[in-house]
Amino acid sequence: MELRIDKVTKQFKDLKAVNNVDLNFTQGIWGLLGPNGAGKTTLMRMMVGNLKPSKGEIYFDGHTISSLGDKYLDRIGYLPQHFGYDKNQSVEDFLHYIGCLKGIDKVTRHKRIVDLLEQFNLSDVKHKKIDKLSGGMKRRVGICQAMLNNPDILIVDEPTAGLDIEERRRFRQYLATISKEKIVILSTHIVSDVEFIANYLILMESGEIIETGESNTLINSIDGMVFESVVKDEEMNILEQKYRIVNFHNEGDGNVRIRYIANSPLKNSKLVKPNLNDFYLSKIKGVK
Repeated sequence: MELRIDKVTKQFKDLKAVNNVDLNFTQGIWGLLGPNGAGKTTLMRMMVGNLKPSKGEIYFDGHTISSLGDKYLDRIGYLPQHFGYDKNQSVEDFLHYIGCLKGIDKVTRHKRIVDLLEQFNLSDVKHKKIDKLSGGMKRRVGICQAMLNNPDILIVDEPTAGLDIEERRRFRQYLATISKEKIVILSTHIVSDVEFIANYLILMESGEIIETGESNTLINSIDGMVFESVVKDEEMNILEQKYRIVNFHNEGDGNVRIRYIANSPLKNSKLVKPNLNDFYLSKIKGVK
């Protein structure tokens, strides 16, 4: 199973939101990372057929998604940043409605809804109107609707927005469980959403792909370049001009512990193991 993006560009008048993107997605979890405005949402909307590329094609198993039509749509699940619903619909009614639109038969639909409501801790509010739910609960309803048809491809935009810490943990665990047989694409600007579950990473900025590959390989590419040191508070402005400081902590007494990326470290620095946040901040030019 393969989803292939072939030289795809999307132009909006004077704005080139996505520029000549080439990607090959296979089974596993793919983290699509980039700052706000990088083009992630536009790319995902093209992948689910909501937008047509200005140039290039998107293929699923060798066929253009435009030629596959509903056969392709039947195999994908999509959770946008904001999903629409009738404010008078209950959670259960909304999921049955979406299931009907997806052509799922009544028996299968009922079983999937029961299972998903239980999985995402929504059984107790299934008769409650969606409009009355908290932001986190609405997000969980959105995840349920995306998974109703048990899709081969799951595409999720900012998946954990509004979820608390425990909800985020459960959602990541769920994705890790299902990803062995699916293509799961998570678009986010929150590094922790994908740090421990993504098999592959894609870094996007200004409409272009700047890095892609296996997560561990990319992170290890900056091994030997990440350091920690304690410096004086008054030195911070100068150091920020010379080094990419990825984190810092006020130690008190005018001292600051910094974590930074460099080829030539400061004196008395300690070499540390790189993580995804280090890699991300080392590559995204717009992050200072």
